[in-house]
Amino acid sequence: MTAATPVVDLHGRVALVTGAARGLGRAIAVRLHELGASVGVNTRDAARSEALAVELGDRAFAVPGDISADGVPDALVARMLAHFGRLDIVVNNAAHAESTRFGELDAAEFRAALEVNMVAPFLLTKAALPAMKAQQYGRVINVSSLAGRMVSTLGGAHYTASKTGLLGLTRASAKELGRFGITVNAICPGMIDTELTREHASPERLTQLAAGYPVPRLGTSREVADLIAFVASDAAGYITGASFDINGGDLMM
Repeated sequence: MTAATPVVDLHGRVALVTGAARGLGRAIAVRLHELGASVGVNTRDAARSEALAVELGDRAFAVPGDISADGVPDALVARMLAHFGRLDIVVNNAAHAESTRFGELDAAEFRAALEVNMVAPFLLTKAALPAMKAQQYGRVINVSSLAGRMVSTLGGAHYTASKTGLLGLTRASAKELGRFGITVNAICPGMIDTELTREHASPERLTQLAAGYPVPRLGTSREVADLIAFVASDAAGYITGASFDINGGDLMM
């Protein structure tokens, strides 16, 4: 490596990004691809996965499917391995993010959040494990939230509970998988300017919230994607079990 070599170089790596239809997931897929990775883009809708893969171009591959459905995590990994021959990076980004208040929240919706935000990342990581162990290399990145570190500003109790559980899963899997060359880390974004954020709060409410942060603005999807790209790179090989806060100083621990 020379002084001119970028720290984050993902050429030759293969990544799978779930929930890549828009917002953070789309930005993550785009950024990993820009940095040289081959990228499998997952959305629930096949047409949207195909459209994003076509937009990205060479080294992109559509792997649609509802990751909370039985057998889908295993099927996604199998398709990635059949197409690329390896799988180096898994970004568990897909999320069930609703703002239903506690009094109106029922068991079915609570369980749905757990299935998408906790169980699916567990199953997808487990499905990728044999290939990552065989190559003695892997990067698993779980997209949690500031909610997982504290409590959600906009999301309901099920969102906070599931994103907190995802941090526990991150630490436990990191402890067990490090010996195989696999790191597992979490990203905890605060208020990021995405379509989802704007669906849950008015522009006036978002402006009011952002004004109270030490960095008084909303974060961008690209900033989160850049952090994920670093954690996915060889430069982060001695970092595992960590939770990276990116929230403009809204939470400092």
